[in-house]
Amino acid sequence: MKILRNVFRILIGLVFIFSGFVKGVDPLGTVYRMDDYFLAFNTPWFIPFSLYLTIFMVTLEFTIGISLMFNLWIRKTVWVLLPMMMFFTILTFFDAVYNIVADCGCFGDALKMTNVQTFIKNLVLMALVVPVFILRKQFKSLFLPRTDFVLIILAAAAFSLLSVSCYRHLPMIDFMGWKVGNKVNKKENNPVIFYVTYKNKLTGEEKEYISPNYPWNDSVWLSNWIFKSQRAVDTNKDKGLTLRVEEEFGGDYTPIVLDNVDFHFILVAYNLSKTNTGGFHKILPFYKKAIADGYSFLCLTSSSPAEIRKFKIANGAAFDFFIADDVVLKTMVRSSPGLILLRNGVVIDKWGFRDFPAYEEVKADYLKK
Repeated sequence: MKILRNVFRILIGLVFIFSGFVKGVDPLGTVYRMDDYFLAFNTPWFIPFSLYLTIFMVTLEFTIGISLMFNLWIRKTVWVLLPMMMFFTILTFFDAVYNIVADCGCFGDALKMTNVQTFIKNLVLMALVVPVFILRKQFKSLFLPRTDFVLIILAAAAFSLLSVSCYRHLPMIDFMGWKVGNKVNKKENNPVIFYVTYKNKLTGEEKEYISPNYPWNDSVWLSNWIFKSQRAVDTNKDKGLTLRVEEEFGGDYTPIVLDNVDFHFILVAYNLSKTNTGGFHKILPFYKKAIADGYSFLCLTSSSPAEIRKFKIANGAAFDFFIADDVVLKTMVRSSPGLILLRNGVVIDKWGFRDFPAYEEVKADYLKK
């Protein structure tokens, strides 16, 4: 029993550490998902507090994981662990049944799970948590309770500072498809598979074949079977994360953006009314020097053409603006505005507005190579 309860303790600890860490190093991604829940439950007044709740939640989750993993202050920790697991198990049950949000973000963007898979995962965790809670008094730390408490507080403080730093800059680990080094315009070129269905004239039996692997040249067979339907399966998946770039009147500029063989700069601001205007003012000298050297520079946003025109006049932004889906823009860079250096569909580098570099630094590091 001692071995079993310690195995349970360590397994729960590992899951909580991993879950808290992958969300904590990308807190803005967790903020977006929390906003989805607030909108789904018709409580938009909570959205201004999403960031604070995110930092608190991921820090609590990570700290509980540390407590369980290293057997620190467990008799107290489990009183938070059990209600927390009950709450999220109930929440994910409704997610699984009613699909309240498409992605609960249980493990951030590091590990994608369906709502049903998330609920099953929580059921398994509950099966481990309940015995640990019942047997809580049998866990004995190597340290005094005061030392356990201090270690827990230090872990929480360190992780919360890490999470805040990742929010103010860019994620320490980028789990998104637009991370540095990824080719975002790569597409597969698999053949389209055609399936044909034939029905037996006498028995009514139906059979499906992969074309052309069926006895189409057998006259006897054809006399007994009649064509019923055909379907096509295209296994090609867009590796460009479904980014579609449009100008004001709907013209498709996606190839111009993704397939440019030269270095070019993309400024991302998913919503101009919420973006940091100081970041725009900071990038203007950068833009002028890049254009003077012959490099393309544009901005992607989901704001309306009217909002774009108003914003350009108010902030002196002379570069071209194009329109894209806000969800895709949020995956490109966790900053608004954020700057991406792209070449031939490959993400060369990217920066949040607090860390915008001088043009001369980028030119020396990349453009002359």
